[in-house]
Amino acid sequence: MIRVIYAGLVLSAGILLAAGILHAVPRPDASAYILAQVPAPAVAPAAPEQAQSRAEQVARALVEAYPGRVERAEFRGGDWAVLLRGTWFHYAGGRLMPEHLLHRAEYYSPLAFYNTYAAGAPVWRPPTEEQLARLTGMGQERATHRLPRAHYFFDTLYQSTTRAEASRHMVAAYFLGRRVNIHYTIRQELAMVEAAILETARVDPGIRAWINGIGSIYSWNWRTIGGTTTRSFHSYGIALDIIPRNLGGREMFWAWAANRRADWWNIPFDGRYHPPTEVIEAFELHGFVWGGKWLFFDTMHFEFRPEVMILNGLPLVQAP
Repeated sequence: MIRVIYAGLVLSAGILLAAGILHAVPRPDASAYILAQVPAPAVAPAAPEQAQSRAEQVARALVEAYPGRVERAEFRGGDWAVLLRGTWFHYAGGRLMPEHLLHRAEYYSPLAFYNTYAAGAPVWRPPTEEQLARLTGMGQERATHRLPRAHYFFDTLYQSTTRAEASRHMVAAYFLGRRVNIHYTIRQELAMVEAAILETARVDPGIRAWINGIGSIYSWNWRTIGGTTTRSFHSYGIALDIIPRNLGGREMFWAWAANRRADWWNIPFDGRYHPPTEVIEAFELHGFVWGGKWLFFDTMHFEFRPEVMILNGLPLVQAP
């Protein structure tokens, strides 16, 4: 059987081909991982002044990331927009606002598309003096003064405008032996993540020990992000928090660390809890962003955002 090696993660081609199509956006160091090339989605041509803009890149990535739901991308009314469930969502500076609410775009902050989301383990460097000045008090400012993130696109994508509506789309699943409630549209992706982790665990005792050391896994929870008015991706059932029984004295979440030390950002990576690299890569390969790469680190957190992988040219396995 052909085996595919990706940054230390060994996968069977049989599992990949049974689960979905391995798709990688071409880049010099990713060519070895491409098994099949998915054609670029058809979109309307851009106006000359908008060619290769960030708005166009995001619009194209959303069509590719959510096939069958995001119908097409189009340069419309001076901005790039995508059509989702009969509604046009305009880029609007990264906010993805429905056309009829464009006049309210200024009341929201842009969505995080992580145009600097890098492959592999993050590299920690001590903050510079300039960064220290900017970070001092930044956590408090983030919690009390930041505009909420626009929620309209993801509300519509997952048909989860209210808690009651979201609950109708949740299904029970088992992940690494724990029961989780997730949105039905990510069942296959999460199953592929589990298959990749379990295959690696067959030959790696460190991965087996990590699985056995999991204390709890949290999934669907209709709520806002702590200390903000922004809806959490847990509300859509597309995020998982994997919490070990023992942190070994390390930090896992910036806000918890901030309760113990003012310079929470100055904690080096060896002072933070990290899942094994192979686990992180298995999640990323199937479209999940890891919160350990955020400035406001959240190393227990994974959320399904395949457009981030596409925008950053990272390998991506998509379910059929």
